[in-house]
Amino acid sequence: MSRRRFMRSGTGALAAAAAGSLAVACEAAPPGGGVAASSSSSSDGLLALPKGFNQRVLSSSGKIFPGPIYIPGHHDGMTALPYGGGATLLVRNHEQTPFDPIPVQGRNPFDKDEGGGVTGVVVSPELANVREFTISSGTRRNCAGGRTPWDTWLTCEESKYGGHGYVFEAMPDDPENDLSRTPIRAMGRFSHEAVGIDPATGIAYLTEDDPPESFVYRYIPDDRGRRPGALLEGGRLQAMRLEGGPGEADGGRAARVGWVDVDPDSPHAGAVAGDAIAFRRIEGAVFADGAFWFPDTSGGPGELGQVWRYTPAQAKLELFFEPADKTEMQKPDNLVMTPWGDLWFVEDGIAFDRLMGITPEGVAYEFARNTTNDSELSGPCFSPDGKVLFINMYDPAFTMAVWGPFEQWNAARRKRMAASEPEALAPKVSDEVMEVAMRRGMGRLEAAACERLGVALA
Repeated sequence: MSRRRFMRSGTGALAAAAAGSLAVACEAAPPGGGVAASSSSSSDGLLALPKGFNQRVLSSSGKIFPGPIYIPGHHDGMTALPYGGGATLLVRNHEQTPFDPIPVQGRNPFDKDEGGGVTGVVVSPELANVREFTISSGTRRNCAGGRTPWDTWLTCEESKYGGHGYVFEAMPDDPENDLSRTPIRAMGRFSHEAVGIDPATGIAYLTEDDPPESFVYRYIPDDRGRRPGALLEGGRLQAMRLEGGPGEADGGRAARVGWVDVDPDSPHAGAVAGDAIAFRRIEGAVFADGAFWFPDTSGGPGELGQVWRYTPAQAKLELFFEPADKTEMQKPDNLVMTPWGDLWFVEDGIAFDRLMGITPEGVAYEFARNTTNDSELSGPCFSPDGKVLFINMYDPAFTMAVWGPFEQWNAARRKRMAASEPEALAPKVSDEVMEVAMRRGMGRLEAAACERLGVALA
């Protein structure tokens, strides 16, 4: 089977018996930490939340902030940075084109005719909106992105229209400088979605949203300095592929991930030619505690989505989560690792999209639901102290704060999440494949990935 076609034939389903149905899982807090929605949830705002949690709208499209400048719409990827005096700075993408009514207005745009960009929202310790400002402008369809270890923001263009299709490094503490309008061409021109940097190596992992075939790339920078502008010094761009040919297993244990060089000017074509692993749609991603997490938004049975985990130190790709039905997942998009070690994802489905969680113990649960309209949720991130969740509604565009009895930071649990293999979430594989996998010391998640990728273990 062609490695580039493996997603078309996936037939596995979530082993739900051990975890119970999602409705049951949501009746109580997940084991070991986290929070979960319940029948007594609060819905006195835009979101339905678990009892004890509160919400507040901080920012909405169309309002005026100092300038006077109107707040643009289509709030998407976002991160939260410390700002001084206990305040938080939200760095927020706007997935816009010239046809949107309120462009990101800036004085130093990359392309003056474009409507996308990045804005900042300063939030006080009392969760009041202190001010908003433009960080970068003149880009197109700024979808997700990624925070760097040196606290800048990599904003990604999900468009190859005209002279677009790049990653830009925005500096929140020096807004609209020349760096913010300089494309990092060596990171490739394609339909970018998100990026995560491994702090141990400085390597950046990038996702592409370009159905029906989308790829995972990595960028090995020539300059590994942890400073603004270092990524502009050039580097090597590669696409993820399987080591060896179809039907082979590396070292008799599992299929291992390798990389093929691609031309930054045409990486998608290079990935296709290099027989890279093709997913359907890859959206938001996060690098946390040694693992790179990403969803295939339309992957798996019923095109409900999947969550994959790649561990660079072991060159190992695992299928971590594959739902049985839409009660467990429906079109996962942006991801965030919680301070206590659960993986959260927002949905981009048809209506009543949710913020969902997965625990290291294998329990899936709903935390929040949009009961107001059919907009997707986007940009989930936590305040630097981990006490406040910030999240966007895409259209109509709002930025909200959510606070309540969140669990505290748990480094050990986060590490366990990066290495866990919960039986309850493990996709089903045949008994024959699992028997061979166990003899070779493989776990169920590795076995599931091998089976989906067409790697023969017998």
